[in-house]
Amino acid sequence: MRRTKPSVRIGCAGWSIPSRAADLFATEGSHLQRYVRVFPCVEINTSFYRPHQPKTYLRWAQSVPASFRFSVKMPRTITHERRLRECDALLETFLGEIASLGTTLGCLLVQLPPSLALNATKAAAFFELLRKRTPLPVACEPRHATWFTPLGDAVLKDAGIACVQADPSPVADAICEGDPGLLYLRLHGSPDVYYSAYDDAFLERIALRIRDAQANKQDVWCIFDNTARGEAIPNALALMERLS
Repeated sequence: MRRTKPSVRIGCAGWSIPSRAADLFATEGSHLQRYVRVFPCVEINTSFYRPHQPKTYLRWAQSVPASFRFSVKMPRTITHERRLRECDALLETFLGEIASLGTTLGCLLVQLPPSLALNATKAAAFFELLRKRTPLPVACEPRHATWFTPLGDAVLKDAGIACVQADPSPVADAICEGDPGLLYLRLHGSPDVYYSAYDDAFLERIALRIRDAQANKQDVWCIFDNTARGEAIPNALALMERLS
């Protein structure tokens, strides 16, 4: 059951603190311990590339306050290599690893390869498998045009999976919502993906979108992924200030 008051979580993809933003954070502790004193959430992307041991996730969970939440990106072995097929054992292993995050585990991110077109039957089977194993909020970031259709939206909505609202959008005028109870924004940087900072006008539009989501009782995750030149943290802080 969803809370009456929706949650709004703003953070970054990873907790690395660029040197030019270091004075905005406490000096003692690990990067994660310093990061969590400022932000309420973080997206773990390294899990996409390699597995982490349960003890690593446990250490991270023990480094954050009880109110903090992690979003964890599903491994590419599931999304890019198996392409959502015949991955029962891989999914079981992944969920077993991240279980050590305990109550700090807040969301799962499923990013699909740009080449993966929608196969409604196979996609529904995968999401049914996932839903049998976890009640966690899940956001899917498809990047092939076939997902941004009424059928693609229905597949995600029927499974209770939110469609990531990404910038830049993988498809012009893309419309796909999925689970209406969750708005998951992933802001990769534009025009140079992963590098560019967002200007004030863009951040104001995002703030308005988040306020609208709150009014509609949607939970919100807003993750800045423009980390390559350290723009994510300043952008996230500026957005939080606008919403405070």
